[in-house]
Amino acid sequence: MDTADTDTILSSARDHLIQPWESIRDLGEATRPVITGSDGIYVRDESGRALIDGPAGMWCSQLGYGRRDIADAMAAQAMDLSYTSPWYFTSSPAARLAQKISDVAPGDLNHVFFTCGGSTAVDSALRLVQLYQNTRGKSEKKIILARQSGYHGSTHLAASVSGNKDNRKNFDVDREPVSFLSDPHRLKFTDFETDEAFCAFLLNELRSRIDELGAERIAAYIGEPVQASGGVIVPPAGYLKGLRDICRDNDILYISDEVVTAFGRCGAWFASEDVFGITPDIITFAKGVTSGYVPLGGIVVSDAILNGIKRASNDQAVYSNGYTYSGHPVSCAAGLRVMEAFEEEGLLEHVRDVAPYFGEKLRELSSLDIVCDVRTAGLIGAVECGLPDSDDTSFGKVIDRHCLELGLIVRPIGNICVMSPPLIITREQIDELVSILKQGIESAAAEHRPSNR
Repeated sequence: MDTADTDTILSSARDHLIQPWESIRDLGEATRPVITGSDGIYVRDESGRALIDGPAGMWCSQLGYGRRDIADAMAAQAMDLSYTSPWYFTSSPAARLAQKISDVAPGDLNHVFFTCGGSTAVDSALRLVQLYQNTRGKSEKKIILARQSGYHGSTHLAASVSGNKDNRKNFDVDREPVSFLSDPHRLKFTDFETDEAFCAFLLNELRSRIDELGAERIAAYIGEPVQASGGVIVPPAGYLKGLRDICRDNDILYISDEVVTAFGRCGAWFASEDVFGITPDIITFAKGVTSGYVPLGGIVVSDAILNGIKRASNDQAVYSNGYTYSGHPVSCAAGLRVMEAFEEEGLLEHVRDVAPYFGEKLRELSSLDIVCDVRTAGLIGAVECGLPDSDDTSFGKVIDRHCLELGLIVRPIGNICVMSPPLIITREQIDELVSILKQGIESAAAEHRPSNR
């Protein structure tokens, strides 16, 4: 791309484009880097420079970029049937993908409802919970338990159960009946000497909250197996299973938000059962289901919930929730091809093979004075940094800037550097990624030393 093309793109963006998390005060004054192409685990900027896509787009580019097979599957479906209304008809890709997802989902989660992405998947799960409780005559069961620092989306209901304070500013989501529990982040709770003690604290907090609010008023719990945008918070062993058991004992539905962790990110189709040993009532998914090639999301629902609605229902028990693009034929065709590619190329096995190496190499960064914690789960990793005698939370952006200059995109969350690369990454590419990240952290640390200010 020549300079004139880049200038035109930047001008159009400044004058007309509002992007996510845009500062309205600065609208039209600044732009974001232009990405012009991609291949494998790399994207190219406007100068043609290759950058390792450390966050895999937004946790979603499982198979990497430039996949002709996915593009061909989408094109063929678009020529055959580009769209049909899900209110009146069904399509082969939607039906086939629903079956394929149900076949790999845990327990009795055998039915799929498709949405446009992760936020609408969470909204759809919460609305199904409302239908379930109302048809059972339990209209008082409306409170949702969620976790501080959890993130579940940007639509209203999804935002209401997202505990990150920065996601809640300037909106009216606090009007929804949500109660937030502590997130399982050991660095925030330094009084516990062992993971077992910390886990016991978290579960006792849940029991106390149920006693306080009343189980008869609590409809569901929602949580990510690994809190992704919250900073890659990996729960202590036994926490999710204990949480699931307490919910079951108190007639509280368990929603596992796997928008990030599903479709191979942790080496399994779904992390809930295969990685963490729990069978939820509902699983939400999106992102990796199409490897980011086209929007798609959904929920997988247990037979127990649907049968409960059937038993208690009348003519009014209609799941009156849907989207113009629910089960979109082209999106579902992409999802089918992605799942087929996973199977043909042994991608789940590949993730399970390289993930320990990924974690080992990231943990080597613990030797840097400024690194205070490294957390990994599958091919999700976080390197948390801390500035001595400083509460500055913009250090991650400084690291990102240095890494970008060296050829790596980092997802900075405060002072946390998040990595979730395309699942096709090799050991050699992991070495390259970690080497650049180390240089970026060291350069950022040098920039922040008083002698260099």
